[in-house]
Amino acid sequence: MNPRAAHIAFFNIPADGHLNPNLAFAAELVRRGHRVSFSIDEQHAPQVRATGARPVVYETTFPRADRGERFPLHDVTAMSSLFLEEAIAVLPQQRKAFADDRPDVVLYDYAALSAQVLAHEWGVPAVRLSPTRVSSRTWEEDLAPFYASVAEDEKWLAYRRRFRRWLDDAGIGMSVDDFLYVGITDHCVVTIPRQFQADAAELGADHTFVGPVVREQDHQESWVPPAGGRPVLLVAFGTIAPEVPQVQQIYFECLEAFADSPWHVVMSIGAQLDPELFGEPPANIELLPQAPQLQILEHADAFVTHAGMGSVMEAIQHTIPMVAVPMGFDQTENARVIERLGIGTSVPFEGVTGQEIREAVDGVRGDPEVGRRLEALREDVRRAGGARAAADAVESLLARRQTGPSQPADGPEDRPRA
Repeated sequence: MNPRAAHIAFFNIPADGHLNPNLAFAAELVRRGHRVSFSIDEQHAPQVRATGARPVVYETTFPRADRGERFPLHDVTAMSSLFLEEAIAVLPQQRKAFADDRPDVVLYDYAALSAQVLAHEWGVPAVRLSPTRVSSRTWEEDLAPFYASVAEDEKWLAYRRRFRRWLDDAGIGMSVDDFLYVGITDHCVVTIPRQFQADAAELGADHTFVGPVVREQDHQESWVPPAGGRPVLLVAFGTIAPEVPQVQQIYFECLEAFADSPWHVVMSIGAQLDPELFGEPPANIELLPQAPQLQILEHADAFVTHAGMGSVMEAIQHTIPMVAVPMGFDQTENARVIERLGIGTSVPFEGVTGQEIREAVDGVRGDPEVGRRLEALREDVRRAGGARAAADAVESLLARRQTGPSQPADGPEDRPRA
């Protein structure tokens, strides 16, 4: 499928787990001759530029670690409000930036809420990009217990009222929940294997599962594997979690548990933690503020991870057995899928000891069946197509738009406003 070259605009939030899957996707579209704009913050603009896309920079309201700001990871209302406030702040910036150069199609990370408003205003097709499981057809039923728990929470109700006003101001009549969980979209590209979506068979042709789309470049400093042939273990909990006190305790536990082991351990402790906090590490343990994860996974024999979807996908691409230590969000379900697929194991986050982690690591590395299942899953992922299949889906949508009657991007009919 080769439609005429189009102007394609990506809209992302400034979070690595959401951005990374879309970098190779953008590079593939550039390679095919499309003009790609990419709305992102200044910090991530160099990564976008390296794909050949044009960064369209906005000023983010997200917490900045260099200012001592933290994400409210354990407060659902505060986290939800954070994403809404980001959308409210960046929408006028994006309107201005694209005022004289509107795209032919909008590709948006599901958390980039402002992009849906722009697609609605511009009347262009929209493709929803999901780096994790998409909302089930039964999402209303699934969320009912949570909504019951916050039914009288004034902070939650205030967040919902603010969201409703924002949608009203944009002329969008769909409910807040439909906007969040269904979205203004013509198609959905899901960058995980179908095996990670329990109801994948029920989602239909409007969802394309392309498998993980791992970024093609790594902008961090190079890493050299140890001499002597020691097996390599990566311990990494994402870019935000290292600041959580319980994660820091896990680092201390691992320092002690692996000090006398045959493993060469690389621990990614986060940019805001002082390595001196942990004292002088054993000779077989590296403490890195920002470990170049892809480079290390190329040489790793096991991976202790928080089971964020991005990290899980990178481990699958490199066929690395995992020990999941999930903290919440989608990580808990990811850990269950890791165990169900037999590509690793999991241990509980609360109260886990270094010895428990070491035993789990030794167990997955020593199990040949784990390696066999990882190889089979990677082959499934290869067949899913990755960036090529994602680009095919977008070009197919563009081709239909060029040959058929124009249809406005729209969502479900109005429901009672909430």
